[in-house]
Amino acid sequence: MRNQDILTIAGREYQSRLLVGTGKYRDMDETGRAIRESGAEIVTVAIRRTNIGQNPEEENLLDVIPPSEFTILPNTAGCYTADDAVRVCRLARELLDGHNLVKLEVLGDQKTLYPDVPATLEAAEKLVSDGFEVMVYTSDDPICAKRLEEIGCVAVMPLASPIGSGLGIQNRYNLMTIIENAEVPIIVDAGVGTASDAAVAMELGCDGVLMNTAIAAAKDPVLMASAMRKGIEAGREAFLAGRMPMRRFASASSPLEGTFWQGGS
Repeated sequence: MRNQDILTIAGREYQSRLLVGTGKYRDMDETGRAIRESGAEIVTVAIRRTNIGQNPEEENLLDVIPPSEFTILPNTAGCYTADDAVRVCRLARELLDGHNLVKLEVLGDQKTLYPDVPATLEAAEKLVSDGFEVMVYTSDDPICAKRLEEIGCVAVMPLASPIGSGLGIQNRYNLMTIIENAEVPIIVDAGVGTASDAAVAMELGCDGVLMNTAIAAAKDPVLMASAMRKGIEAGREAFLAGRMPMRRFASASSPLEGTFWQGGS
């Protein structure tokens, strides 16, 4: 990846456009090895499910992914109301010594894990007014994505397909519309299943991809983390290069026009 191609979120610069989660791994050792292999610099942590110091008697995830090496992105996974999500973000700020960068998600129901958009908008307004830098998980609705940007979110994170589904990008048109109208980073969050899904997201012009299950649930998570890193890099380079136009019919790589022999008797 070209060194000058930098991802900037809330004024911070990152080389990697792959963001990863920390759940569903077999143990802390696998978590650490996969995250390092991914090359990710931003690592999201579910505050309600993961110990980052609130339970002194348990293993501390920050021993595996120290804040001195990674940007820790606390998230509100498992929250179903705006008030609950705001409360979790404030707890994270206390645990991380005033850390203001958070990932907001407010879920609508336990079966689909789709976002509750009105509650997400409500929580985003409260958090932004409270000084948080909000990266927000949302549906792939372009109107909602723009509204979250206008509220002051530093990155908008539309789903590709349901959380943990591995179905890949199901609505390219909506994502393209969101990207074309955005003035903040657009990061695909949820639904990626394999490296080609990540590459497609980047080829569409997304600024990054956040994933967890696609790596953690692979047969070999560390190897999949490597594949995802390469998929992100390839997709980004293809986007920057600009793909050839699509055509209905063939266009010979070596045209016959201007050659000494063009066939015939």
